[in-house]
Amino acid sequence: MNIFRLVGDLSHLLAIIILLLKIWKTRSCAGISGKSQILFALVYTTRYLDLLTSYISAYNTAMKIFFIAASYATVYLMYVKFKATYDHNHDTFRIEFLLIPAVALALLINHEFTVLEVLWTFSIYLESVAILPQLFLVSKTGEAESITSHYLFALGAYRALYLLNWIYRYYTEEHYDLIAIVAGIVQTVLYCDFFYLYITKVLKGKKLQLPA
Repeated sequence: MNIFRLVGDLSHLLAIIILLLKIWKTRSCAGISGKSQILFALVYTTRYLDLLTSYISAYNTAMKIFFIAASYATVYLMYVKFKATYDHNHDTFRIEFLLIPAVALALLINHEFTVLEVLWTFSIYLESVAILPQLFLVSKTGEAESITSHYLFALGAYRALYLLNWIYRYYTEEHYDLIAIVAGIVQTVLYCDFFYLYITKVLKGKKLQLPA
């Protein structure tokens, strides 16, 4: 494992911990898109089915189990425990517009037409756009709390670091996965505007605001 993947994993881990602590400590899921969290739960479930068929390392297994468990815990907190604080009125992104293309692409463009491989490919495509409902929610409300901004930045940094991981692996191992690279680029591009606002506003103590 290279440094870019390790730091990327830690950034991903940090993002999830920030989100869970935010919801639990404030007893509120205001400003968080439940639809994005459902998509992430679906991403991790379909990607990590290989837990049932193969073993890579204790680190790999532990991280996969954590991401799956944390994603469903987040969905539970939002839709059950703190349901009254969930902003249904603004979280209105039509996720079928993301799910249907992801399914179609996974069936058409994959490395191997097997159940596990198609589901893995589907998870890669879906993850690249799963943050859109959250960004749409922030855009509709006009601003995001600092803690929510930190969560989004850590999540975006994870994907950007994974791109560096792919570049590193190409030059050192001559290994690359075009599907993962293209999806990673798409996801990182979606964060670009947010990164700029985070650096110029949130880090200076101001609230993050996106144009409605």
